Amino acid sequence: MKRGLFTFAIALLAVLVSCTSRPDSIGGVVLDEDGNPLAGAVVRIKATELETVSDQDGHFELTGPVYGESLFITAWVPGYFIHGVDSVQAGAKDVEIVLEKHADSDHPDYEFVSAFSSAGLAGNCQNCHAEADETAALPFTEWKQDAHALSAQNTRFLSMYLGQDLAGNQSPLTRKGYNRDYGSFPLRPDPTKPYYGPGYKLDFPDTAGNCAACHTPAASVNNPYSVNPTTVDGTAEEGVGCDFCHKVWGVRLDPASGLPTLNMPGTLSFEFRRPPEGHQFFAGPLDDVAPGEDTYSPLQQQSQFCAPCHFGVFWDTVIYNSFGEWLESPYSDPENGKACQDCHMPPGKNDHFVRIDKGGVARNPETIFSHRMPGAADSDLLQNAVSIQADSHRKGDRIIVDVKIINDQSGHHVPTDSPLRQLILLVQATGADGEALAFLEGPVVPAWGGVGNQENGYYAGLPGKGYAKILGELWTEVSPTGAYWNPTRVLSDNRLGAFDSDESHYVFEAPDDPVKIEVTLLFRRAFKELMDQKGWDVPDIIMESDLLDIP
Repeated sequence: MKRGLFTFAIALLAVLVSCTSRPDSIGGVVLDEDGNPLAGAVVRIKATELETVSDQDGHFELTGPVYGESLFITAWVPGYFIHGVDSVQAGAKDVEIVLEKHADSDHPDYEFVSAFSSAGLAGNCQNCHAEADETAALPFTEWKQDAHALSAQNTRFLSMYLGQDLAGNQSPLTRKGYNRDYGSFPLRPDPTKPYYGPGYKLDFPDTAGNCAACHTPAASVNNPYSVNPTTVDGTAEEGVGCDFCHKVWGVRLDPASGLPTLNMPGTLSFEFRRPPEGHQFFAGPLDDVAPGEDTYSPLQQQSQFCAPCHFGVFWDTVIYNSFGEWLESPYSDPENGKACQDCHMPPGKNDHFVRIDKGGVARNPETIFSHRMPGAADSDLLQNAVSIQADSHRKGDRIIVDVKIINDQSGHHVPTDSPLRQLILLVQATGADGEALAFLEGPVVPAWGGVGNQENGYYAGLPGKGYAKILGELWTEVSPTGAYWNPTRVLSDNRLGAFDSDESHYVFEAPDDPVKIEVTLLFRRAFKELMDQKGWDVPDIIMESDLLDIP
């Protein structure tokens, strides 16, 4: 009996020793193609947070792998493609990862690859980055719905470029005057002729301009000043496409201001790494995407990536400036701020970005960024951009309404970028009979809110306010204008910067009966007169609203 207990104890001890000595680390070395050690390489168990860094001799040790699992170990170091070794067991000490150096120059002869599988190439993005039924929010499926994918086909942009309305009616070419001191200069449109709004080609019919540098970048990357965006075809029609963005390697910024250099929009301020013939190159926000000719780029998660197309100066007037506004705001704080991608490419929708049957792996959803990139057309984003505080009360024979708008959720001005955009605040007071109360005191919506029937969205003169950057053309004095390819100046700008607020007060005549106050903040894509000229039917979006009852 004692011998049996002794034998059992010995066996149990052996098991315990065996368990405590189970391997819980993986070791190896990271080398270049010539067998030289690579120091500072990030070594990771693919799709996990378990990582380490190789030492001066290229050696690494990963601690904590789950015993018995077959693991994929990846490595990356700046200047090299990501690579890895599959089927590694915990306890292995001789893992060797060889990294291939990627090209350190751009190859302009490269032809951008279409995102759509219909192009018939194995490398078309849709093949792997969209589920067969496109039900999941994989990158291609999201990008296809985004404004970046439609930048080359945006009908409002094209009608502004050509000087047409959406029906194809053409405004007359711009009339010119002449001054012996200044030469020729534009005149206002002839009021006796049909007019369908401004257009770049009306003012500069013999040039293409640089619009293509942002709207059709794949076509303009080698020739940014000579591409008419209405004539592009093929991959260039895909707007800001997948292959274009993942070839971006750097952004040229003025070291003093942190902004792109003046007059260098879009492709003029990007640095690319287009691959030589027979190779591919993709830069992305993950350091473990292997195998393939992929590398990690921290720029993909930084606001600077967005700067070239979201900062623009024309004739010394800042027109687009959402990047500059972010840069000046607390959101640019590297410790506690937020990048553009945090709001416009929020993570967490999916646990994979490549189809599983195409080699994709499950990941932490917080490491996968959305490619839906919501912006000025997205009601959900706009309804979470600012807050409204409204209060109302009786004071003698008056109804007093106080409204405060706070930009507490946007890292730039609201509205931002295109100077056509505006906010319209409406404050309506009605009695028990539904009739509007007499308005006695307070601001009103400016003329650019539209002169006409309120039921059709013409709000000029109503109690409320308008928030916009108003440009005026120097020669014609047309204002507000969206023809900022001409010399303009900023006449006013009362938009709300990050964490700024605006208060306004309204006084109405008080009836004896109960009163209902309705406060509404609208986002409008363009000035009403311009929309009428162009035939743009773009509904206003309600950003915030509040209903108040006064007994």
